Amino acid sequence: MEKILLIEDEVLILRMYEKIFNYEGFAVVTCENGIEGIEKAKTEQPSLILLDIMMPKMDGLRVLETLKQEPLTKDIPVVILTNLSSDVVIKDAFAKGAAGYLVKSEIVNDKIVEEVKQYIKTV
Repeated sequence: MEKILLIEDEVLILRMYEKIFNYEGFAVVTCENGIEGIEKAKTEQPSLILLDIMMPKMDGLRVLETLKQEPLTKDIPVVILTNLSSDVVIKDAFAKGAAGYLVKSEIVNDKIVEEVKQYIKTV
């Protein structure tokens, strides 16, 4: 069973995605801030990380940068899942090592599941 780490500060969204991915057969680990997310990525070693950008304590781009510099997590694919659709932010995310970028408001849940399955397949 593939394991996904969801890093999302909005609890309702976090729980919704957790239920969706559990239903699809994934093991799901969740956390509500970037600092906790970095620690869980190290200990849980997920197959994929879904990461929001706008979060308290440490924003998602800083989390991404930290994950890609850390030997234990640098090879785990990170897909940004956010509502930010600015070209500048998207380019910055890819420059920092994101494997993909999904805009929550522009994609339906079934498509998110499909995308996640594709990212995990290519690992």
